[in-house]
Amino acid sequence: MDYVALRRLQNAYADIVTRREWAELEDIFLPDVRLTLDRRTLEPLVLEGPRPIGEFIGAAIAGLDFFEFVVLNTRIHLRHNGDDDRAVARMYMNELRHDRASGQWTTVYGVYHDVHRRVGGRWWFAERRYHTLARTGHALDTFAFPAGDLW
Repeated sequence: MDYVALRRLQNAYADIVTRREWAELEDIFLPDVRLTLDRRTLEPLVLEGPRPIGEFIGAAIAGLDFFEFVVLNTRIHLRHNGDDDRAVARMYMNELRHDRASGQWTTVYGVYHDVHRRVGGRWWFAERRYHTLARTGHALDTFAFPAGDLW
């Protein structure tokens, strides 16, 4: 049941950021949550609290007219260090993005290393570390569906 609850928490995050409903981060992040962003090309950025995290993400994707956060895979370890109310997780993700101004499609791939705590009978994000793994920067090429299929 804990595993399912934590997967639902990860899915809630994906849904919240895709819909850009930053106030809902307070429903899944503890008030003292810390997010460390390893953007690879800049110094790591540390944000604390649901509101500053939502404001940062919101500003970062404001110029996108399409944005979708997708959970690709996840691994969850329950009872971290013997604590029934602590879990750690690794979540692989990508962001599908379309820039309104340039018309360019990009995809970002990354991984979150998360610490979850059960407080008040439910699971929360307590700490997150994000690492960018890859980014596309080229225009999207599209092709017609191939002719001559067998059906």
